[in-house]
Amino acid sequence: MTHETDYLRFYDTEAYLLDVGRSYRESGTLTAADFYMLLAWKANRVKYRHRDRLKRRAGSFEAAVKTIATELHATTDPRRRLQILMQTWGFPLTTATVILTILYPDEFIVYDYRLSQEVGQWCSEAGFSNQVWSEYERFQAAVISTAPRDLSLRDKDRFLTARSIRTQIERDCTA
Repeated sequence: MTHETDYLRFYDTEAYLLDVGRSYRESGTLTAADFYMLLAWKANRVKYRHRDRLKRRAGSFEAAVKTIATELHATTDPRRRLQILMQTWGFPLTTATVILTILYPDEFIVYDYRLSQEVGQWCSEAGFSNQVWSEYERFQAAVISTAPRDLSLRDKDRFLTARSIRTQIERDCTA
């Protein structure tokens, strides 16, 4: 971001990243550091692999982030945005939806194991295809219909993820 970092806000990673997403939707630009944080947000263990793969592909991580931001911002089609990340840049569905959830929280939710288990919908993760897009749309519809109706798309994701975590904790306590 172009302003001085508010480290208290930065500490709340998701809130910080949602601010990054808001700024991105206005400007069409992302910093490499913010994109890297986004990669680490849900899957910290693979951030290096993605960073290094993008560096090899574009010459530098910064160049890759700039191109990704430009390509995503140039289209208004959610299907195309997912296709860009998966097909052009080689992200798996789980990571692509993390990125798109932050950049476009009214259009995307994170596809992950917890949410899939909560709603009983699964997507194949073999790469982008019409089938993967259709499965993702069904998954998203299941999340929307399962979570409380009055919540935003982002909060439906949070609600079901938190419910999954709580259920797992309760099971762990009785084991």
